[in-house]
Amino acid sequence: MEWTKYYQEHTLTPEQAVGLIHDGDRVVFGHAVGEPIIFQRTMAEMAEQFHDVEVAHMVYLGSGEYLQPGMESHFRHNALFVGGPARKAIAEHRADYTPVFFSDVPRMFRDGTLPIDVFAFTCSPPDERGYVSLGLSCDYSLQAVKSAKTVIAEINPNMPRTYGESFIHVSEIDGFLCAWEPLPESRPPVIGEEDRAIGRYVADLIRDGDCLQLGIGAVPDAVCSFLGDKKDLGLHTEMISDGVLPLLESGVINGKRKQRDVCKVCVTFLMGTKKLYKYVDNNPIINMLPVDVCNNPAVISENDNVVSINSCVEVDLQGQVCAEAIGLRQISGIGGQMDFVRGANLSKGGRSIIALHSTTADGKHSKIVANLTEGAPVTTSRCDVNYIVTEYGVAQLRGKTLRERAQQLIAIAHPKFRKELAEEYEKRFGLKLEEPASEKAAV
Repeated sequence: MEWTKYYQEHTLTPEQAVGLIHDGDRVVFGHAVGEPIIFQRTMAEMAEQFHDVEVAHMVYLGSGEYLQPGMESHFRHNALFVGGPARKAIAEHRADYTPVFFSDVPRMFRDGTLPIDVFAFTCSPPDERGYVSLGLSCDYSLQAVKSAKTVIAEINPNMPRTYGESFIHVSEIDGFLCAWEPLPESRPPVIGEEDRAIGRYVADLIRDGDCLQLGIGAVPDAVCSFLGDKKDLGLHTEMISDGVLPLLESGVINGKRKQRDVCKVCVTFLMGTKKLYKYVDNNPIINMLPVDVCNNPAVISENDNVVSINSCVEVDLQGQVCAEAIGLRQISGIGGQMDFVRGANLSKGGRSIIALHSTTADGKHSKIVANLTEGAPVTTSRCDVNYIVTEYGVAQLRGKTLRERAQQLIAIAHPKFRKELAEEYEKRFGLKLEEPASEKAAV
């Protein structure tokens, strides 16, 4: 059968597509910009027809109608990463959180740890050979298509076609929705003075030819703003946003010195504005990889001089990093932080960096603390941690004693909190704290 005939025969209305869900099913949504906008909206409108349906996904950018109070007898969210719309539902015990490394999600689908009944996602229209592109969200979508009992594709001409392991033939899909919705966008953040100071310190740790992992937000964008004079940088990263575009367009990032995927930008998902989406559309340097490949520490370490740059909520004086919660209140997830920290540490010449503001946004609390907030999980262990950077400098913790770690971390804490941290140091180590200078970005 020609693929066009199959496609036409399996094109559904939104109500027909949502009608393929059964009570008790686990429904998985595409990640981030791969979310099925119309499918999700219609599912919420038809909520009274469903009971005990689990809806699982990672970052979600939509309005989350199915997460609203009163929906819990119909839909219960299982967050694999806690985004904005899910925080309130989890805090009110109307939704759940499953701790998981991003790189492990496809395996959990594959081996039946998290079996999928229905997978719904957004993709590009099919090409002349009948292949749709996963576009901006390859990550776990590739495996979800293979593992789900029922696969629903929301076809949206606004979704870019990306290269790499991003293609699915229409014959692997059970139903198609037609959509013209604008894709969700993440606007560039406002970069403050603290972000610039952190960005400058981090940029000083980066050398010509390094291979970068960057996230999204003010700090990564600030780092990018100080890299214009670097040469031949590579990019093997979980995701990219608009902040890297000037470096790509100027040729600062060209991947010439990479050992794997030379001259390619390896990424598992993208999230930004229309400008980014236009840049990656049919761009052969963009190499989309499944997350269990892209975020695999062994794969990451095949490149030399990998520098991973991540953020966190707080760091204690031992160097333990919490990047996902405030005490027992889950506000984020593990994501790919540990994947890239370990990948960078395994890389020849690699360095992992955790960058954070020295205080909370209101300035009332230090983010460098004597002990992690009670109930807070350790995202990155003290044995994995390498560089910690705040707007006050750089602490290099790898290979350092607990006493040396505490000294360096206190030196980059906000000045108004150093006295109380010094008192904790003296109590803990029986010594008066000297005045060590933080390592000013010495590699």
